[in-house]
Amino acid sequence: MGFAGVCGFGGGFGQQMLNAWGEPLIKAFVQEALDHSLRLEKALTRLTMEKRVVLLHYSPIRDTVAGENPELFPFLGSSRFEATIDQFQVCAVFHGHAHHGTPEGKTAKQVPVFNVALPVLSRSNGRQFLLYEI
Repeated sequence: MGFAGVCGFGGGFGQQMLNAWGEPLIKAFVQEALDHSLRLEKALTRLTMEKRVVLLHYSPIRDTVAGENPELFPFLGSSRFEATIDQFQVCAVFHGHAHHGTPEGKTAKQVPVFNVALPVLSRSNGRQFLLYEI
């Protein structure tokens, strides 16, 4: 089993994902998300084992930030990471950052994604950890 991880970044999800237009600061924000996504892709490319797990700080899917204020969604993750995860047939993804989010969701290709932020774990299972068998 191999692990690949990057911090990740914001930018939003799906059709509401921020694109590189307008002011230089907006373009730089989008570029940061793209750079992190490329780092994740490079890390996954280096893993030769069959089972791969991704670790992120930010969420790669909208589902696990549900419960947060919707105005914050663009700052809690980005769909750019979901595409990379699905491309490499990852077994599972673990992230934090969305403290009021939802414990789990799935990518478009049904890869399980777990929000393991401590407040989410405490609220969902009463524990400060998650056990998941791969």
